[in-house]
Amino acid sequence: MTTQPEQILENSLVTQLQQLGYQKVKIHDESELLVNLKIQLEKHNRVSLSGTDFKQILNFINKGNIFERAKLLRDRVPYINDKGENKTIELINQIHWCKNEFQITQQVNMEGKYKNRYDVTILINGLPLVQIELKRRGLELKEAFNQTNRYERHSYGGGHGLFQFIQLFIISNGVNTKYYANTSLKARSFKQTFYWTDVKNNLITQLSEFAPIFLEPCHLSKMITRYIVLNESQKILMVLRPYQFFATEAIIDRVKNTTDFGYIWHTTGSGKTLTSFKTAQILTNLPEVYKVIFVVDRKDLDYQTTKEFNSFSKGSIDGTSTTNTLVSQMADDTKLIVTTIQKLNTAISKSRYLSQMEKVKDKRIVFIFDECHRSQFGKTHDDIKNFFSSSQMFGFTGTPIFEKNAGSNEYGKRTTAMLFNKRLHEYVITNAIKDHNVLKFSIEYISTFKRKGEISDINIEAIDEQEAMTAPERLNNIVNYIIDNHNRKTHNREFTGLFCVSSVPTLIEYYNLFHQKKLDGQHNLKVATIFSYQPNEEDKDAIGFVEDDELLIAAEPRTEYNTEHTRDILENYIGHYNKQFDTNFTSSDSQSFYNYYNDIARRVKNKQVDILLVVNMFLTGFDSKHLNTLYVDKNLKYHSLIQAYSRTNRILNELKSQGNIVCFRNLKAATDDAISLFSDLKAKEEIIIQPYEDYVKKFNEAFIDLLKIAPTVKSVDLLRNEEEELEFIKAFRELMRIKNVLATFTEFDFESLSMNEQSFEDYKSKYLDLHDKAKSFHQKEMVSILDDIDFELELIHRDEINVTYILNLLAKLVNAPLEEQNVQKQKIIDALGGDVQLRSKRDLIEKFINDNLPLIEDTETISEEFENFWNEEKLVAINKITEEENLNPNELERVIGNYLFTEKVPMRDDVIGMINVRPSLKERASTSERIIGKIYDFVETYISGIAN
Repeated sequence: MTTQPEQILENSLVTQLQQLGYQKVKIHDESELLVNLKIQLEKHNRVSLSGTDFKQILNFINKGNIFERAKLLRDRVPYINDKGENKTIELINQIHWCKNEFQITQQVNMEGKYKNRYDVTILINGLPLVQIELKRRGLELKEAFNQTNRYERHSYGGGHGLFQFIQLFIISNGVNTKYYANTSLKARSFKQTFYWTDVKNNLITQLSEFAPIFLEPCHLSKMITRYIVLNESQKILMVLRPYQFFATEAIIDRVKNTTDFGYIWHTTGSGKTLTSFKTAQILTNLPEVYKVIFVVDRKDLDYQTTKEFNSFSKGSIDGTSTTNTLVSQMADDTKLIVTTIQKLNTAISKSRYLSQMEKVKDKRIVFIFDECHRSQFGKTHDDIKNFFSSSQMFGFTGTPIFEKNAGSNEYGKRTTAMLFNKRLHEYVITNAIKDHNVLKFSIEYISTFKRKGEISDINIEAIDEQEAMTAPERLNNIVNYIIDNHNRKTHNREFTGLFCVSSVPTLIEYYNLFHQKKLDGQHNLKVATIFSYQPNEEDKDAIGFVEDDELLIAAEPRTEYNTEHTRDILENYIGHYNKQFDTNFTSSDSQSFYNYYNDIARRVKNKQVDILLVVNMFLTGFDSKHLNTLYVDKNLKYHSLIQAYSRTNRILNELKSQGNIVCFRNLKAATDDAISLFSDLKAKEEIIIQPYEDYVKKFNEAFIDLLKIAPTVKSVDLLRNEEEELEFIKAFRELMRIKNVLATFTEFDFESLSMNEQSFEDYKSKYLDLHDKAKSFHQKEMVSILDDIDFELELIHRDEINVTYILNLLAKLVNAPLEEQNVQKQKIIDALGGDVQLRSKRDLIEKFINDNLPLIEDTETISEEFENFWNEEKLVAINKITEEENLNPNELERVIGNYLFTEKVPMRDDVIGMINVRPSLKERASTSERIIGKIYDFVETYISGIAN
């Protein structure tokens, strides 16, 4: 048997779980689930619940969304017993997680909007907390992921909503098995599904091997009670990945059983903040620990870390804005403190604080140092260590200091191991890329000048190399390159870029070039900058250490250039920023400067800044999933290089396939050295994506595979069944993935491919037809294998194709020669068929072209005529829905307005309330779903994407 049927896989898993200690129980529907829940809660709490008691409990827990129910799960549930006494019960034991009741059931039927049957459900104390969805071998794991999403839409909220208590999903096809936290559908992504590993990061993918480790009752309960984080700012559940779990466990074990130090090497971008937060949170609950102090080395990171920690647990910490606050918190009942190393050093070195600090110097304090490669290598570290005699110190770093990359100071060369002793866990960049937890890098080296005797825009016969680096011609060429290629690199600004340069004077030259070219109409990029008043010496940071005073306002001028003049220049640039974003920032004092810094960080993360120009700032510690390109015109090596590159490789979605690095200096040897130091040079191809030619070859091979399924565009229509359609979808999706990578290369052109652009667009149109077909199946409540497929539509979306674009093409049709009209009509048809959002508008736009456009003489009135046409058609459509479904028009308008405002599907009761003649109870579900479908289609066609 080449494939294993799902039922065999399911039965084998259930048998395996029984052997692990789960009690198998037969539960067919919600009524039996409720009976079992009452029994298990009574058993777990050692109480007897009357029917009235249990009804109160059900009413109390049947409220809120997934996030709110996760909080309910971790709290006690109140009720008043038959004697009138106030009582509470526990839903799950979080302290002694093994002391819960573990059951397994399969094929539970639940009915919400639609009726679904779930594969395997793990019940803890009677509540469905883990859902396992299985697919037969050979099927994509993503199909199981999509199925859990469909269940969420269709039935998890049905009845008493018990399935909204699910904490973890497990998906498997037998060969590959992954887990992920239950979040809202809007936040859920296949990119946030994880494989489990052993402590050495070896993947455990086979379901038969995964089950006895991850699903072992005590371990599973521990993951739920200890290693799921409730993110308050996003209102989502997050679960730790295996390397985060092992690192946290290693530090906890070291604190419980030793007084030794240690450090964690987890590559940049792998989620050290979440790991360190969970570590700190658990340590604060240990009775032997007096306080946990999380130490960062710059004020901006103090603010950022405090914000992130509080997002994981609202109000869990207060940032220490001054040394006075820090000293006060050292004596009060604050268990977790975030502070800077500078404030900590001031607290133990200034006489006015010593009397208070002396009282806690012998307490058991655990220090956690964030990014300990940056600032833990001088006198300050030793002073803190010597002052707190009973402390333990733990460091987190993405790029440790070894002998090879250690800088020298008065203490000589000092490595991470010298300061923090044993490495407790490691997860290097090769592990992260292999696990799809960070992206590979695409590195392009752009030559900007050549030596004597070579053809170049810059003649350096009479000047040295350093002078050539700052030659106006070179800087101008680089700015032109960025302007010409930024859209390509960032997928039409779906992402943002960072440009790091060697010094503040060079940054000023670059910024002025960008600004002048914008005034001249050569680009419309939003360019911002920030730098310290203090000069950054030429490539001083090449080793990678960022000065502690990087963000301080310098009062003393330096010999390199006039600091006061530089401050005036920065103030001028901030003025440009204020005008662009309607803000009112200044550099007049340190707090104003930090406010400016934080606003820039926010706007880069929100894609409001296209390119941020920096020297050192933002090259470490700054995380933005929407940043995908780094332009480099400075010398980088070892940890500074890896840190800077790693700003670009955060996982986001299918469109973000790699981090783009564009080097205007020859950093190839430095890149190889850094990779060799922090992983293994043999693993270079796992870290850096292949050259352009290799992807051309891959694309051409994928095209051949597509032709085997559909030799012509028309042959897609002749595919005999859904299985063949599925094969076409997968083949074309793979083609799109490769093309997505190719498109970021400077040299990309369809001329180098075996498939021309028109054929690609034609096949894409057929691909979207199948997407529409799958959507129609879903709306008609029909089962289709296409419904499980992720079409990865983000690979198709093109921001430049919108209604405005179409109107511009329409203007070219008016009074144009017949031949030109045909060309423009073809462009419009291609755009309508190839863009996801415009497809729903295709018939209407074609109607406008055929009926209205020939009557228009003045091209300047096209936009107004089109708007009038659209409003008339919109009115016809809304009247049609009203008449067909016999609805109250005012109520329909209100429901659509709420839908547009909240982006939430209308509630069934609201929909039924619009109907003039109410349907029978039996017909209500199907009637409301039909009307909701029409509302959705109306919004997609007449409203979404119109105001462009």
